[in-house]
Amino acid sequence: MTRFLVQFLFAVAGFWAAQQWVPGIEAHGWTSLVIAAFLLGIANAIVRPILVVLTFPVVFLTFGLFLLVINAAVLGLIGWLMKGLDVNGFWPAFWGAIVIGIASWIGSKLVGEAGAKG
Repeated sequence: MTRFLVQFLFAVAGFWAAQQWVPGIEAHGWTSLVIAAFLLGIANAIVRPILVVLTFPVVFLTFGLFLLVINAAVLGLIGWLMKGLDVNGFWPAFWGAIVIGIASWIGSKLVGEAGAKG
């Protein structure tokens, strides 16, 4: 449970950083950031694997770089579904997905190190 909570908080922090640093991404309050992080977790568990399987030849030919496009599409989908999160186009979604991905990666590394010690 602690591992999930830490990773979730880093996803929220990633959304906050994306809205601060990426022009074209705007969240309307902390509640929107929390809901967006929750929806991202659900989308990454359900939608993203389907997209990866459907686009596997392209992912393979681009040595995995197309996964960035898939991440941007998932972020764009979340922005489209939510009233409190505005994602204005592909490039804000692309750069926002990178910022959120880096924050989530840092969170998973911190949780992984804590889990290895304890």
